[in-house]
Amino acid sequence: MIRTLLLVGTGGFLGSISRFLVSRFMQSSFTSAFPYGTFAVNIAGCFLIGLIFGISEKSSLLTSGWKLFLAVGFCGGFTTFSTFANENLALLRDGEFFYFFIYTGLSVVLGIAATFFGVMLTRLF
Repeated sequence: MIRTLLLVGTGGFLGSISRFLVSRFMQSSFTSAFPYGTFAVNIAGCFLIGLIFGISEKSSLLTSGWKLFLAVGFCGGFTTFSTFANENLALLRDGEFFYFFIYTGLSVVLGIAATFFGVMLTRLF
């Protein structure tokens, strides 16, 4: 159990740092009410978890330890659904209804599509 906690915790630590850096870069690159940083992180995280599960279903390349580290730990720390929900609430509170609908709709649709393409990419090899 200690090994599992360390794998998930280390992955989460690295995922959180990565989320912060990617999000900060994106937000500094695009000045807008639209939360580009969280959006980019969530779509990239969906694609990455699709790759991880696609690879693990196709081969024995990823052990259960690596899956815990990458999917539960890293992706869990990297993706930001709670931040997504809070930013949507802020958009609604600020009357940014257009950005609310665009952000929510694109995040859900592109997130599912990115996960699908991550899995499909692993089937090409």
